[in-house]
Amino acid sequence: MTLLGPAEVRRLAQALGVRPTKALGQNFVHDPNTVRRIVRAADVQPDDVVVEVGPGLGSLTLALLPEAATVYAVEIDAALAQALPGTVRAHAPDFADRLRVLHRDALKLTAGDFADPPTALVANLPYNVAVPVVLHLLAVLPGLRHGLVMVQKEVADRLTAVPGSKVYGVPSVKLAWYAGARQAGRVPPSVFWPVPNVDSGLVAFTRRQPPDADRRAVFAVVDAAFAQRRKTLRAALAGWAGSATIAADVLTAAGVDPGARGEALTVEQFAAIARAAAGKVAR
Repeated sequence: MTLLGPAEVRRLAQALGVRPTKALGQNFVHDPNTVRRIVRAADVQPDDVVVEVGPGLGSLTLALLPEAATVYAVEIDAALAQALPGTVRAHAPDFADRLRVLHRDALKLTAGDFADPPTALVANLPYNVAVPVVLHLLAVLPGLRHGLVMVQKEVADRLTAVPGSKVYGVPSVKLAWYAGARQAGRVPPSVFWPVPNVDSGLVAFTRRQPPDADRRAVFAVVDAAFAQRRKTLRAALAGWAGSATIAADVLTAAGVDPGARGEALTVEQFAAIARAAAGKVAR
């Protein structure tokens, strides 16, 4: 098996008439050492069914195939989706039968799109949809046990931020609902074509049992709490609850200080607020 280097990436793109577009967030990895590093950090096991979003020309796909049972490559670009099986047959013929290509928008995927339930997400995600894609797949694919995604470094910081951090916000809390996450390294711009003007970061996650609350109700609280970051929860949740007084009552019932701010709360505390609100409605 051979991985794609800079010359091969450009040759493939030229042959396909592909020009990376900002609209699709396309930055193709052309460094074999980087894709090997990603696969190692992802801890892909022989029985894993991997979903890879945005395989592009196939750099990461080729490194994943020998390690996994199956790789579902989800590609929105029709030309790239059509060309990927041929690239795999040419560079990794012994593992070509492990590839499944889905010409789909990742944000519209459902569990029914997969013959085998995915257990891992490993991807160089398009910068412009990274957070929505991760959250959507964790929501619709309950068998997704772990993963590693490469995203813009700023996004990696937000996804892995802890309460009290300046960048802790909606992505941090919503990912924490599904999984424990950590940063797994930085990736320089030089390994991409075209070269982005920002560093990338690796985010590793492992699914865990979510808090005992309705997810949609919790996420509604989270969205409201961070819509006005500088306000206290009593004020920020006034519209969500119906008034500042009701918000304060709900917060107190949940054991949360109405004078606190959203960036200080854990996902479990947001769940407690949602439960308290549901209890008031029930009464």
